[in-house]
Amino acid sequence: MHTVINTIPHIAHLAADKFLLIAGPCVVENEETPFQIAEHLSRLSNRLQLPLVFKASYKKANRSSLHSFTGIGDQKALDIIQRIGKTYHIPTTTDVHSPAEAEMAAAYVDILQIPAFLCRQTDLLLAAAKTKKHVSVKKGQFLSPEAMKFVAEKLQEGGTQNIMLMERGTTFGYQDLVIDFRGIPTMQSTGFPVILDVTHSLQQPNQSGGVTGGRPDMIETIAKAGIAAGADGLFMETHPQPAQAKSDGANMLRLDLIDELMVKLLRIKAAL
Repeated sequence: MHTVINTIPHIAHLAADKFLLIAGPCVVENEETPFQIAEHLSRLSNRLQLPLVFKASYKKANRSSLHSFTGIGDQKALDIIQRIGKTYHIPTTTDVHSPAEAEMAAAYVDILQIPAFLCRQTDLLLAAAKTKKHVSVKKGQFLSPEAMKFVAEKLQEGGTQNIMLMERGTTFGYQDLVIDFRGIPTMQSTGFPVILDVTHSLQQPNQSGGVTGGRPDMIETIAKAGIAAGADGLFMETHPQPAQAKSDGANMLRLDLIDELMVKLLRIKAAL
């Protein structure tokens, strides 16, 4: 397998005016769109000298409706993600939902992402650590930032120090999320980098129509606040036409808006 694991930037050694960008579509919905997004992001990364990881789910295991799109097939989607990594020479990541999936996906990507709802699943965490890949864990919407130290401990005991923790909002009532920016330095006290998941933090789950809503108009505000609060990186899903995306379109950033936003965020980072 092609691997770029050694080129994944170690957050502690990033230049003071840079941050890590993890970005891509929510899910591999066809072959053309992920490559289109990856090409755009790769050019942006090169132009701004911004460290980049390409993200795409090979399938969606957590959907509101039984009839929602889940994927084009695991092997086909993983192959597309792997080819994107090879083509653009960028690290890749995808989310996994079981120990068997962790082992399978590790053959295709550089970073295994643990979804928020599964962040306490010990067998999944240990399986991901066992692969020796980098592991990124989203803080559960139900979990305090302080509790993420136990997640990090499980991964360490499982045999890896290549850990990133991710803030993605906390359940607020039944149909909204709120970000407590105090969680960024709290989770950084574990000694591991903390990434702010901007777009998922703006989801509005459990809508009556069975499709998750969102507030994409707040993406720039939350991203700016995250960088100002000291986040080591940002995670955001992006798509050329979010309204036509087959998953999470309601909270995605339109692809043609990401360049200007990154320039603004780099200015904030440099000012710090």
